[in-house]
Amino acid sequence: MQPVVIDGSYGEGGGQILRTSLALSSLLLRPVEIYNIRARRKNPGLQHQHLTAVKAVATITDAEVIGGELGSTRLVFKPRNLKCGDFSFDVGTAGSVSLVVQTILPVLTFAGCRSKVTIRGGTDVPMAPPVDYLSNVFLRLLKYMGVDASIKLVRRGHYPRGGGLIELVVEPAGRLKPVVWRERGAVVKISGVSHAVNLPRHVAERQAKAAEEALKSLGVPVEITVEHRQDGLGPGSGVVLWAETDKGLVLGADALGERGKPAEAVGKEAAEKLLKEISSNAALDAHMGDMIMLYAALADGASEVTTSELTLHAKTNAYIIERFLPVKFTLRDARPAAISVNGVGFTRR
Repeated sequence: MQPVVIDGSYGEGGGQILRTSLALSSLLLRPVEIYNIRARRKNPGLQHQHLTAVKAVATITDAEVIGGELGSTRLVFKPRNLKCGDFSFDVGTAGSVSLVVQTILPVLTFAGCRSKVTIRGGTDVPMAPPVDYLSNVFLRLLKYMGVDASIKLVRRGHYPRGGGLIELVVEPAGRLKPVVWRERGAVVKISGVSHAVNLPRHVAERQAKAAEEALKSLGVPVEITVEHRQDGLGPGSGVVLWAETDKGLVLGADALGERGKPAEAVGKEAAEKLLKEISSNAALDAHMGDMIMLYAALADGASEVTTSELTLHAKTNAYIIERFLPVKFTLRDARPAAISVNGVGFTRR
């Protein structure tokens, strides 16, 4: 079978191309060749978190891999068969465990049995969704489509040390259901977690208080859990927030602490990001907008969602998915933006 050939420098030009391509290659058991991987980035080619994603799906699909080395800008991936069960993967750095989850979740969703995956790496790192966003926004929304998965946070791992640990459990699914989410509904509650690891407890408390103050204008209950741990490899902190609506939808936002950045600034940043998402009146936040696209393309029927903005990730994802599946996305770049597609009704072979 001829491989699908993907230019890894297209559009967003980052790891999203790799993750979506590997997931679809694994589901369809169709080879893929990706070149120019992260070619325009400061550190081009495969980095540790990308290699972990490659090794993870290669293990799950018993794949032949060419170019699976650190810094490689070309990868050939040839999956043979889809497996399920218990797996363990280690990024080896503070590379994001969430991005590994993004790669393997759609694959394991269509596997033949329950899977439990342990992943070590960064749980709260820059340029990647934190695990609390995956649990409280991403997986909650995918449940409407028939994806049954959960994440247990065992230990947090912040940049640059990493050392976090999560357990992902995925139940097998049949055909996914399409969704039509045009209206967000009214925000009825804000929830969240403010965490600090190997730092004084007051850091997490100050982050939470600042976020609560910034969200008062919404006039809805705000419940932010303060989480203080001393079991990390290094210090780190952050806030993840999510807004729940009367239509059962969820929008998320987050901010990370860093050296020299006051705790109050972290909490306020997360809150202001969430307020911006809410102000768009979209059903989904910008990150969820592009993350749901693969599942909508696999679902059995027409899906349409509004999102706060049409990100470059979304435009890139449409390009990649259309190379593998007989679908055509309609993208409306407005405020709010809209994404629609008629899914193929994919089922496991």
